Amino acid sequence: MQGDLFATAGLATSPAAELMLDADQLRGWQQRLHGHQAPLFRGDPEHTSQTNLFGDSHSDALCAIDPLALTPLPLTFWRWPDSPHAGAAMYFVLDRPADLEQPLLLYIGETMAADRRWKGEHDCKAYLAAYGEALQRCGLPHQLSIRFCSDVPRATRARRSLEQALIQQWLPPFNKETRQRWATPFTSDL
Repeated sequence: MQGDLFATAGLATSPAAELMLDADQLRGWQQRLHGHQAPLFRGDPEHTSQTNLFGDSHSDALCAIDPLALTPLPLTFWRWPDSPHAGAAMYFVLDRPADLEQPLLLYIGETMAADRRWKGEHDCKAYLAAYGEALQRCGLPHQLSIRFCSDVPRATRARRSLEQALIQQWLPPFNKETRQRWATPFTSDL
């Protein structure tokens, strides 16, 4: 299980002395993330060419997955009686801040069971709740969605390899591999 990005345990503070974040700090964080991801969403050649670092198979797969071409679902999709997705999948959690040119890719995951992955415990749910609360406290709107891509390898090792390549390309802030890079300001666990 991943560490809790939004935990305050171990701090010598009371709940009333909660880490407060203002709208300018949160917007600045979003803009730094946007600065890296916007060229990828636009498909700028100098940014997409870096996928060649992973070899031809990853390069082709990375270029083939466009998170914006996937159907957005609400984060509560897992409560629906019938799941719109089943089987192996990559999934992408995005926010669409109104003041940014492109969305923000917050999390990338892989699963063997797309219809069940979010029904149980998932660290990303807590991160998204804290992110949403921080935005709400600052009076900033958010438009969170999750998108699934089922055109992925069924073999777990190949799917996880693709997930890691995508994480290294997009650098989503809620994945454990990239949290330190973005120093998430709405948490005390930097």
